[in-house]
Order: sequence, then C-alpha cells, then structure tokens
Amino acid sequence: MESLILSPELLALLFAVALIAGCLDTLVGGGGLICLPALVLVGMPPLQALGTNKLQGTIGTATASLMMLRHGKVRLADALYLMIAAFLGAVLGSLVVQILDTGFLRFMIPVVLVLVGGYFLASGYLLKHLPALELSPAWYARTVVPMIGLYDGMFGPGTGSFFSMSAVALRSMPLLSATALAKTLNFATNFASLLVFVSAGNYVWQAGLSMMLGQMLGAYAGSHILFRINPLFLKSLIVLICLAMLGRYFYSA
Repeated sequence: MESLILSPELLALLFAVALIAGCLDTLVGGGGLICLPALVLVGMPPLQALGTNKLQGTIGTATASLMMLRHGKVRLADALYLMIAAFLGAVLGSLVVQILDTGFLRFMIPVVLVLVGGYFLASGYLLKHLPALELSPAWYARTVVPMIGLYDGMFGPGTGSFFSMSAVALRSMPLLSATALAKTLNFATNFASLLVFVSAGNYVWQAGLSMMLGQMLGAYAGSHILFRINPLFLKSLIVLICLAMLGRYFYSA
C-alpha cells in the first residue's frame, strides 16, 4: 500500500500542474508529458509515479469517452472489440513494469518522456507525410492496438496520439474519427493499468485525487477558452515544461 505522504504544498503544486495539463490536453493533447515528470519530481518512486499518473489520467479519458459516445462521434459497437484488445495489452504492460528493476525505470522514464516529446512536436508533420498503408480490421486489432496498449501499461504519455495516428495511417480513418476512437481506447488502457497498479499497491491516493480535481477544472477551462494561439506553440510549451521539470529532477538527484 501507499507509504509516501506529501505535504499540502506539494499537493497544491500537483493540483496546479494537473490544472495546466488538463487545459492544454483539451486543446492540443500531451498532458501526460507534464503530469508524469511532476510526480517524479516530487520524489515519488517510479512505480508509484506511474500508478498515480494512471489514477489521475483515468478520469480525463473516461469523461472524454463518454462525451464521444454521447454525441455519436464513435459507436460503442464499433469500438468495443478494439477496447478489449487495448485493455489486454495494457494489462500485460502494467504487469511487466511491476517486475522491472527500479533503477532501470528511473533511467527509462525520462528517456521515454524525451522521445515522446519529440514525437509530439513532429506528429502534425508525420500525419501529413506518412506513406499510405492499410491493415485489415482484424490485423489492426490484434497487433497495433494491443502493442500501443502494452506501451501505455508500461509508461503512458502520448498514447492517445499513438492511437489516433495509427488509425489514420493504417486504417485510413479521418482524423476527427480517429481522435474520437482514440479517446475510448485510451480509457480502456488507463483503466486496465489502474486496476493493476492499484492491486499492486503502487499509487498515492492523495496525489491522485488532488490531480483529478485539477484535471477536471483544467479540462473545463480549456473547453471554454477560444484559443487563437498556434497549436505548435502550445505543443512546444508542453515539451519545454516537461524538459524543464526533468532538468530540475536530474539537478536535484
């Protein structure tokens, strides 16, 4: 079970980070690139940081999925098989990460965040220039979806973008439809991972609940703000915040 007790000041900091992440995530995505390094920076062990990130992230993807289903952007009948495949992949990834060496995770989490940050900045360009490929629905569900789920179970940031890009590139889906589908798949992977991390005791409830509240308020604010800022600027801002927190982490280590 959780043993780390965070001060009110650190909880307030995590709330503020989640507030910003929730707002930016609603507008351009990439909120996980801010939340996970923040959890590492406040001193959480790697597994607790990953589990707590799932705890606070599940509420956001659950809300987004319900909105997509309610407004008919995606049909449950169309998404259910893919959600099951994503769920199973995430369960496997979450089980694997529980047995990895802590020192290896301390090294890999920053490396993954930097790589995903680079992908996040380049994702718009990649969508325009990826070669046209086509996988059958069965192959896509049995290979690509569970592999992305496996990644989400182990680390997580960027998963929604991976799902949407893969659907565009490998299933020729329109971007809006792919994004709507990605929300449901990301919820399935987050929920699967959360079950594993909670069962293993790798979470910090007080931090997760504080960040849940921040995520909800941030997402609400983001959905009601008319942004005229270039999305690339917002993406760059997210990556810079991520890198700044990682730099602070290594400086204090």
